[in-house]
Parts: sequence; C-alpha cells; structure tokens
Amino acid sequence: MEQELEFRTVKSTCGLCQTGCGVLIHMEGNKVVLVEGDPDSPVNRGALCTKGLASSDYLYNPSRLKHPLKRVGEKGSGAWEQISWDEALDLVADEFIKAKASYGPESLVFMRGSFKGGFQGTYLSRFANVFGVPNIASMASVCYVPRVNGSIITHGYNPVPDYEYPPGCILVWGANMAETRIGEHKQTVSALERGSKLIVIDPRRIDLSDRADIWIQPRPGSDLALALGMINVIINEGLYNKTFVNNWTVGFDALKVHIKSYPPEVVEQITWVKARDIRRAATIYATSHPAIIQLGNAIDHNINNFQTARAVSILRAITGNLSIPGGELFCSLPGALSPMGSPELDLRDKMSKQNREKRLNAEDGLLPTVFYALPQSIVKAILHGDPYPVRVGFVQGGNMLLTYSNARQAYSALKKLDFLAIADMFMTPTAALADIVLPVASYLEYDSIVAPPYYPVTQIQQKVAQIGESRSDYEILRDLAHRLDFGEYFWESEEACLDFILKPVGLTFKEFRNVGTLEGRKEYRRHERDGFATPSGKVELLSSQLNEWGFDPLPAYHEPPESPYSAPELAKEFPLVFTSWKSGPYRHSAGRQIASLRSTQPEPVVFIHPDTAGKHGIVDDDWVYIETKRGQIRQKARLTTDIDPRVVGVDYAWWFPERGYENLYGWAEANINILTDDNPPYAREMGTPNLRGILCKISKV
Repeated sequence: MEQELEFRTVKSTCGLCQTGCGVLIHMEGNKVVLVEGDPDSPVNRGALCTKGLASSDYLYNPSRLKHPLKRVGEKGSGAWEQISWDEALDLVADEFIKAKASYGPESLVFMRGSFKGGFQGTYLSRFANVFGVPNIASMASVCYVPRVNGSIITHGYNPVPDYEYPPGCILVWGANMAETRIGEHKQTVSALERGSKLIVIDPRRIDLSDRADIWIQPRPGSDLALALGMINVIINEGLYNKTFVNNWTVGFDALKVHIKSYPPEVVEQITWVKARDIRRAATIYATSHPAIIQLGNAIDHNINNFQTARAVSILRAITGNLSIPGGELFCSLPGALSPMGSPELDLRDKMSKQNREKRLNAEDGLLPTVFYALPQSIVKAILHGDPYPVRVGFVQGGNMLLTYSNARQAYSALKKLDFLAIADMFMTPTAALADIVLPVASYLEYDSIVAPPYYPVTQIQQKVAQIGESRSDYEILRDLAHRLDFGEYFWESEEACLDFILKPVGLTFKEFRNVGTLEGRKEYRRHERDGFATPSGKVELLSSQLNEWGFDPLPAYHEPPESPYSAPELAKEFPLVFTSWKSGPYRHSAGRQIASLRSTQPEPVVFIHPDTAGKHGIVDDDWVYIETKRGQIRQKARLTTDIDPRVVGVDYAWWFPERGYENLYGWAEANINILTDDNPPYAREMGTPNLRGILCKISKV
C-alpha cells in the first residue's frame, strides 16, 4: 500500500529580491508544490510578484548548478570537470593563500552581487575583515545606499512611509513598485482608494501613471534639477511649513538664496518638464498634508545620486512631513543585528589600519561612510595595475558581465585574473569565466533571517529542500575560513550564527521559528523628545558635515556627461537619450532560464516613441541597434507613446542561457552595459558612474 504523503505549510521569506516578502511554502512530502504570499506578513500582506510565484521553478530548474566544477579548458570554453566540495574549497583556499603571500591581501577582491535580503553580504565582510582583504565590491554605489546616506546626512534617519494614516499625497519618484516592490505598491493603491493624491515622476508611463493627479516625465538624469525647482516653488510661494522650518531646521536662509538659481523656467530647460507642471507638482505635494515620497533605484544611477536624495530629504523637511502620522517616520529596529553590517557581526576591527588604507578608492575623497571598492576601480586595477595589481577574485552571486558599466572592459578584466571563483545557483556568462564554480543554495534550501531594507521588520527564512550538493553562502565561507586558519571566527552551524544575530531580542533561532516576524515600532514626533541625529540636532538643510568633509553643503545640480547639454557635438551623432528599468519577470540578470518567467517576456525590448521609430523606418517587433560611442547592441522594438520622442528605454541585464558556451550565452548581444561608461566623472560622494541619461542613436537591423 502506498504511503500517504504529508501536506504541510511552512512560513518563510522570499529571497529572490531585496524586498523580503513573507511567503507560505506548501509542501507535499518533501516537495515544494506552491509558494504564495503570506497574508500575515507586514511586508507584502499576501501579495507576491511573478518572481516570487516562480520560486519552485527556480528550485527545481534543470539547469541549476548541483556540484562544484573545475575549469579544464580555456576560460569561457565550457569545459568543466565535476569535483568534490573538499577539492574545490582546497583549491580556492590555496589560491587565496598564494596571492596574499606573494602580492599582499590587497591583490584579492571579493565581489558581491545584488542584495539577497539576509546576512550573506555581512558574512562576506566578516570573512574579508578577518582575512585582511580590503577590497570588497557591492551594489552600494548604484543601489539604495545613496538614498540612505542622503537621508541620514540630512535628518539623521532613513524614513519609513506611514501608509496607515493614510497620507494626503504620495509622490512616487523613479520607483516602479508594481514590478519591484509589490508590498508598497499594494499599500499605495490602498491609500489611493482612501483618497490620497498621487504624483508620479518617471520618464515612462508606469502602472500608477494613469491614476496620478499629475505624471511628470523628466529627462533621464535631471532629477536633482527637478527637485530643486520644486523646492524653489515651495519656498517662493510660501508653501513651506514655517513652524517646522523655524524650530527644527538649520540653513533655511542659505537654502532660500541657493534655490534662486533654479526657478521653474530654468529647470524646464534642463528637465524638459513644463514650468507650469513643476509648479503644479510642488503645490500638490506641499499642500496635500501629510505626504510621503517613494524613491526608487532610478535616482541612484547618475552622478547626482546622493545630492538628489539630499534634495528630496529637504523637500520632506520644509513641508513638515517628517515624523508625523501619514508622513515619513523614524521606526525603531526590531532588535536583531543589522544585516547592513553591525561591528559585532562583520568584525571590522579585525582588519589592520594598514590593510584597510590599501583599499581601492581609499584616497579618492568619497564620503567617510564609504567602505567599498568601486567596480570600475577594480576593473582598472586588474587591467592596468593602477594603483596596484589585483590578481584573484571571488564572486558571491553576481553576474558582473551584465551589471558592471563598460562591460567589455569588465570582460577583459575577469579574463585576466590569475584565479576567479564564483558561487552561484546557475551557470552565467560571468561564471563561465571562472576557474572554480560553487553551487549555491536557493532561499528554500537554508535557514536564515531576513531584514528587508524598506521595512522595520525581521522575518524567518526556513529550509524546506535540498538540490544536489548546493550550500548556503554561510557554509561556503565557514568552510573556507577553516582552511585559512581562522575558522574560530565562524560558528560551526549556521543556526548558531543565527542565534548570535537574534541574541539582542532574547531569542534562539529555534524559538524564532515559532515567532516568524519581529516588527519595529513607529515613533511619531520623536524629534520633539530626542531631536534629530545630526550634529545640530535639527534637520540640516545646509549640512555642516558635508561642509566639513569638503562636499557641497547644499545640493547643486551638475549636468551628467554625454548629455545634449554637456556634449552638444556628440549629440549631433547620437541625438537620443537612453534610460533603463527592471522588467517585472526578472531581477537584474536572473531568471532568463526560468520558463514560466521567460514566456512572459522572451526577448529584450527597447521602447521607442512612434514618431522616432517612423524617422528610422522601424515598426513594432523589428530588431533595432542601439549605439553609443562605446559600442552597439540589439533589442526588439516596442513602439509606444509612453515615452518621450527624444528618449529610448533600453532593457537591462539581458543574456541568453539557451545560447550555450560558444559565445558566452550571447552576453554582449543585448547587454545595456556595452553602452555605458566606466570613466569619470563619477558621483562626487559615492563614486557612482553615470548609467542613465546617456546619448545614443538607433537604427533598424
């Protein structure tokens, strides 16, 4: 008689992107049969995006890496030998030891991919700090961190929007939340149904544009000028909150003088947004009290990223929308150690000052809070030995050929490394250039704790499956640490590590399984008790810290390179401006081998206005070349009036898993970063290269 299968449901947290949606994993015996949103999760309240719904497709995908691989042919040739974990880790450890002994710890670089929601990046920082390797690269300069730094420098905390009041106005700026932050999108729609006004600022029509009171289409890369123009209107028309400004800000008089340079008529010329629309958007935001601003990744992608975040923080402050019901709140953390890196967990004091000062970019005058090595500097150090050679690389879940600017340079650099090890779930174009590939577990294959960046919550992540010999990032680093003679700094089990992380809240991980979620506490008008966590104790419109460090103390707009205004001669040959966004089915370069996702968007798509397409003889579904002075790619045309005729929207992070090793899965065919630059100017504060608002031209293939 056949044994009856046990049906059960496990509470967990999705790890396919940074959002950290709560999920319910439905099991039939040991098999995952369905993953759906958890209605009890404060993050997503039962909603789940297409990526999350495809979790089991990721888990059971036949192209998953299941065993460690060793290269036996030329780099990128696709010739691999399956080896044991012991042999793979011994080889990696030996190469780390040789490089450190021969060339110093600075000759190694650890490259992190996109944030997984948990502590994986902090584990790698802990490993690097104990081993003495100063060069850690992450997504920090181009994702989220510029916004966080801008907020903290201005008013001492990273704000959490208070939807429950609800807000009188929601300003969605460069954030397509329907496809990237489904929980906040759901809350936004709910607030609109309760009467909130909506402003959308985005160069293309998004899901929320049709519901907006006003939809603003700025020229890509000009967001800071737009923010300063709105500040100009709010101040000059007396729409600011005088009580809050007088009692809780410093530098208002200097700001008032500064923004005289940004009247709407001048800003219109920079941004392509009509002066009347700048006035209208500023008025709606300032008078629909209370209000919140949802910022997205788009503003992180140009040289003004940090100062744009500063200007938006100033908008929040002068309208009195900080720390009030329906506004932008300080929320206490749930108590577990921060996944962004607490000193107790990342052991930063274990690295000697001498080693830390060797970090690439340490002498570049970036913000003192910057501790990472910039991707473009890593590439140059590998290729040119400037300021010293980098010889060995370790990649944790990253596909740098698709995500680093000037991708052909990144390709040359990865090919030149003496040794490269990559830990990933799938073979990617970047992994194909490695010497050792290590199979990483999906979020369904290990226990963890997730602290989503947009919510003051900590949630459980629970192991329900095991595919092949896959291991978690923690297990890989722990076992490497033992081979490098500092295993005492890593707990023997991942659960013991999680116990340490939860110690501040008095729980073990075993006990946390029964709790599932810890929530922080909203604190209304906290500043009236404690002030703001800035040197003055007030919101610093004019930043004393930035002034002391040698940066602009008030946000000043700088025209990005290769724009119609900074490079008018180049614009004669390349008359269009390109931007990009993340497609709903995919997260960065991930998901192209998942059939259920690929079927919804099988090809890379470039958005072109019909008037622009007509001038080039392009019709829907034509293959189109997009070209900058660095190179050319091709994508399939989608004609739409949802974008300005002067702008094209290029699909991001495209490669073709089905193409095989022969040309590294077509990594360069449709890859937007063939078009971007890795040369200065960079963002003065963060070191970010310019990734959007770049001059291009199109032609029919």
